[in-house]
This record gives sequence, structure tokens and C-alpha cells, in this order.
Amino acid sequence: MAAETPITEESLRAALTERLKVTHVEIQDMSGGCGQAFTSLIVSPEFAGKTSLKRHRLVNAALRDEIARIHAWSAKCQTPDEYASEMAATGGDDNPPLDGTEDGKVAGVNG
Repeated sequence: MAAETPITEESLRAALTERLKVTHVEIQDMSGGCGQAFTSLIVSPEFAGKTSLKRHRLVNAALRDEIARIHAWSAKCQTPDEYASEMAATGGDDNPPLDGTEDGKVAGVNG
């Protein structure tokens, strides 16, 4: 039986780009590199007209197999217009949210 390919920032980025037609995506592994906790910022025209809940359901459906294999997943979902407005307001800080972390890592994880 072949080993499963590990979940990485790049594999999640590629899956989102292919499946949701994202125009911008930032993924950060918050687990110290073991691929068990990720936070993300996802920008897609697919989110237009959808509530936050529907956006997250769309992402979760697109990453169903990947999310099933990790411990923690957090997503901030924006339309291209929302993203542009936020970038203008924040001066271009487009990093994913790091709420609940210590220096960008999940508390208690070495690495």
C-alpha cells in the first residue's frame, strides 16, 4: 500500500487554485512543518454573493479529502473586491490570520 502524499502549504495552494479559481491564496502551516494545522486567506470570485458560511462550505467541499487528514484548518474567504479594499485599508498586509497562535505557531508545537 502506497503512503499518502503529505499535506503541505503548496499542495493546499494548488488544490484551491485548481478547484475554486482563486485569484490569490496564502497558506501558512502553523504546526511547525508537520502538516497538521493550517491557516489561510483565500480570494475567489466564486465567493461573490455568498454568506461567510456558504463560502466556508465551498472551501471545505473543495478540500474535503485534505481537511479530513489534518487536525486544524482556518480560512478567511474574500471576494477580489473585498480583498482589494482590505489591502488598501491595511497597506498591503495579506498574511492569513494568526489568531490563537504564538509567533505564528500553534501553542505547544515544537519546530
